[in-house]
Amino acid sequence: MSMKEELITVRIGKRGISCGVIRELRTVLKKRGIVKVKLLKNFRESSGMNRWEVAKLLSEKLKAKIVEVRGFTVLLKLPEEHTSGRLRSQNRKFLRKDL
Repeated sequence: MSMKEELITVRIGKRGISCGVIRELRTVLKKRGIVKVKLLKNFRESSGMNRWEVAKLLSEKLKAKIVEVRGFTVLLKLPEEHTSGRLRSQNRKFLRKDL
C-alpha cells in the first residue's frame, strides 16, 4: 500500500474546529497513529487564524506531534508512547524519525 492509501484525511470547513472534529481526529489517531488535516477555504476565511496557529491548537488539544505543515494541510501523529508496536511498524515507511 502507498502512503496516500493509508493516510486518513479530515477536512475542516466553515463550521470550524468543533467537538465533533476533535472527536473524529482522536479516533483516527488512536486507530492509525497519524492523520492528515486539510483546512478548507471557508475555514481559512472565517477563522482568522493562520495555518501554524491551527496546527499548534490541534496538536495541543489532541496531544499529538506536528509532523508537517505544507500549504493548508497539517500532518499530525501521536507520540511514540501512545502508539502500539503494530502501528509503528506499519507507519515506519513514511514517518521519518528526524521530524
